[in-house]
Amino acid sequence: MDSSTHLFPAVILGGFGLLLGISVMFSRASVRTGLPLTLVFLSVGMLAGSQGIGGIAFDSYEQAFWLGSAALALILFDGGLNTHWAAVRRVLVPGALLATVGVLVTAALMAAGGHLLGLAWSEAWLIGAIVSSTDAAAVFSVLRASGVNLKRRLGITLELESGLNDPVAFILTGVVVQVLGSQERVAPMSTASAVVLQLAVGLVGGVTIGVASRWLLRRFPLRPSGLVPAFTVAVACVGFGVPAMLQGSGFLAVYVAGIALGAGTLPYRASVQRVHDTLAWLAQIVMFLVLGLLSFPLRVLDVMPIGLGLTLLLAFVARPVAVALCLAPFGYRLREIAFVGWVGLRGAVPIVLATLPVIAQVSGAERAFDVVLVIVVANALLQGTTVPWLARRLELESADPPVPPALLEIEGPETFDSEIRSFHVEDDLPVCGQSLAEIPFPPTSSAMLVIRGRQLLAPRGDTVLQPGDHIYLLVDQGDAAFIHLLFGRSEGA
Repeated sequence: MDSSTHLFPAVILGGFGLLLGISVMFSRASVRTGLPLTLVFLSVGMLAGSQGIGGIAFDSYEQAFWLGSAALALILFDGGLNTHWAAVRRVLVPGALLATVGVLVTAALMAAGGHLLGLAWSEAWLIGAIVSSTDAAAVFSVLRASGVNLKRRLGITLELESGLNDPVAFILTGVVVQVLGSQERVAPMSTASAVVLQLAVGLVGGVTIGVASRWLLRRFPLRPSGLVPAFTVAVACVGFGVPAMLQGSGFLAVYVAGIALGAGTLPYRASVQRVHDTLAWLAQIVMFLVLGLLSFPLRVLDVMPIGLGLTLLLAFVARPVAVALCLAPFGYRLREIAFVGWVGLRGAVPIVLATLPVIAQVSGAERAFDVVLVIVVANALLQGTTVPWLARRLELESADPPVPPALLEIEGPETFDSEIRSFHVEDDLPVCGQSLAEIPFPPTSSAMLVIRGRQLLAPRGDTVLQPGDHIYLLVDQGDAAFIHLLFGRSEGA
């Protein structure tokens, strides 16, 4: 066998591992500088590209699109799996409006503004459609790095919008590319019916696959436990692939499948969520690295003025107007509307979308790709670095207790009558200042662990609960209401 046969996979794996490791290590810089992690990953890819110090030649828009689509499917499934349906129902209408009407309004305003800045209508509509969706991963990575925790309704609204608006942006961009690339007149009614069909098939397909997968896991328990996340990865792949083959929106379907699967009892839930969180981060890093490799910084300099102009238009006009139209009727306060309007960060999705017109050989598509890249980077620098400051300035931080410094979990293939819940001991709780022996625990519930600073304390009768303690309790389902009267709302509830 030729030695190059052995060398090729070694070079590929070694190079990928090096770029991945550099990206992860450089992510520490985002904590100090406030830059979104996504921008760090993109920068590493650009530096490694053909016009960077790495000199890696990569110019396949088609491969970048397929890699980006697969990565986005894993990211959306993870987002759906971590979405609490009970909380989402309260913001379903405004979140859905942001993801649909908000996307359309943003695209239209960006197209109109782009035309006023000198772009042809075709190019203006193309860029408007591409940059119309937001990226919650970028927003929440900035917030987590800075220690900011948004108020519950606001955070859930942003999460739901970002999960739903990517499929809408994909459909809208596809329609624009079809119109621009077609030599024949596109019928509006047939296009509208095709869009409705994509959304309907995606929604029904996602719910069906998610619910059916949940039933299979309950009916046929898997052992060993490592097979469960392997099965849920299969669900993510099927949840995207099958509805897409049936002319539906695979991105909407995979997100909804994640919600449907996570809404019920899921064996080894904590392990499954950890696996998918890891896969989502890996997918996000790979997606930005590939898109960074695909970019040509010297070419981007030529479109810098128009890109910066469109970034300002997006930040100060298009996004705020779209958000105000969608949220004002639902009782959101002015400061909440202003915050949502400002934090519409753009991530990898617009860059992935920008490969579509290049693949379809639409006139001016490569220039549009470069403009979109400028918008994404400038948007991250302008808005991404100010998100934590603005959240504090507008007093939108949640009053929820801090996350416990250690986690105690129990999981298995079956459901249990009792569960472990953690509570933060506040000054005004009836149990604060009392010893565990003085607290009237029901016979079927008890304390399991007390965390005090960096100490793990074994719960004994003479252990006195102090403000700031985190306590883990074994709570029987029948005792939950009484336990909450004593300890308040459990953490993460």
